[in-house]
Amino acid sequence: MKDGYKVIDMDTHVGPGGMVALEQYVDPSFRPRLAELEQYKATRYISAVGKDVTSYDVSLPVPLNRFPGTPLLPEHETPGAGQVAFNVPQGAGGKLAHHRVAPRSGSEDKDPEARILDMDDEGRDVDFMFAGPWVAAVQSLGDPTISEGFYRAQHRFLTEYTSGHTDRLKSHALVPGDDVEWAVEELNSLSKEKWLGGVWVQLPEKMPIDDPSLEPLWATMNDLEIPLVHHSFFVGYPYFPGYRDLWGNSVICRTAAHPWGAARLFSYLVVSGIFDRHPNFKCAIAECGHGWLPQWAIRLGEMMYYVSGMTPQVNYRPLEYVQQGRFMTSCEPMEGPDMTKACIDILGDGALMHQSDYPHGEAYFPDTASMIINWPIWEGLGEEALRKHMAGNAESFLGSRL
Repeated sequence: MKDGYKVIDMDTHVGPGGMVALEQYVDPSFRPRLAELEQYKATRYISAVGKDVTSYDVSLPVPLNRFPGTPLLPEHETPGAGQVAFNVPQGAGGKLAHHRVAPRSGSEDKDPEARILDMDDEGRDVDFMFAGPWVAAVQSLGDPTISEGFYRAQHRFLTEYTSGHTDRLKSHALVPGDDVEWAVEELNSLSKEKWLGGVWVQLPEKMPIDDPSLEPLWATMNDLEIPLVHHSFFVGYPYFPGYRDLWGNSVICRTAAHPWGAARLFSYLVVSGIFDRHPNFKCAIAECGHGWLPQWAIRLGEMMYYVSGMTPQVNYRPLEYVQQGRFMTSCEPMEGPDMTKACIDILGDGALMHQSDYPHGEAYFPDTASMIINWPIWEGLGEEALRKHMAGNAESFLGSRL
């Protein structure tokens, strides 16, 4: 609780720190296959975490390192042209953190008790935790059996990490889009796990979310009432829409990457009729912002009318699916109170959820929850809207999984 308000944070992150760290959690039957990955093992300094990290370089990152005003060269937008994407040497600057106090050591990867103390300090009652960018990296190998070995290891790690706090720590299952039979089997086997709050489907690069082969997975999620969740990545595989058409600057690309990917996801969930065929199916996105959603939903509805015949008939307008709580988004605090109010005015007070991005630098730790609660917009929007924003909408989204 924070100042009398329940707080559910729908965008936090959890380790154990990449594919190498997950090796200890893989099934014994999968362990011999780790030898196939030795060729990819490398240690590099990663500016995002401020230290050397040993991981697998299994995908070709897009450098996105062109400084504005310089010529655009092939190595600025070609996967693999740079050693590490969106990275800077030690002491050369880079991403800055909003933290007033640093999160406790180990809270993200190996010490759930440290995380709980951080949650108590900030007033977070429940953390919904996303896995890191290794998820996309392993998908790039194009072998779902390798992905599945690490996804199952992540699930085992989550069972261990959350074991003492299953009422406060929630996360998602990882399943591959290119092996639906395994995805359905794994989801059924995990359905009783108390940490399970959603499903994050990892698609091969050229596979759309409305591919008909995924239908058995949507049916299973509908029956189990487990929602779809999505958290964008930036430089890693699978790349965001238009990643080689933005002239290679990381600031511009990161500005576009998350909302563009979210808009594409939302659009195809609507026009494909997935919401209509599966009445319990819901989707929520994190770290994609929220200001884009009202405009995009309205525009998509008009395009479905104007370019008639290119989409099947659906039961509702895109905006109405959002207003019904079928598609929800977590709110990035940096978009501010005025944007949040504008979104609530159009979408209603049931579409947005609180997020902080803990323990990453975009989080205003340990002040994010109190900052949002004290926005002056709630005086006009009302007490109920504030309580929904901080926890109620997430409770509705997670349902029985909470």
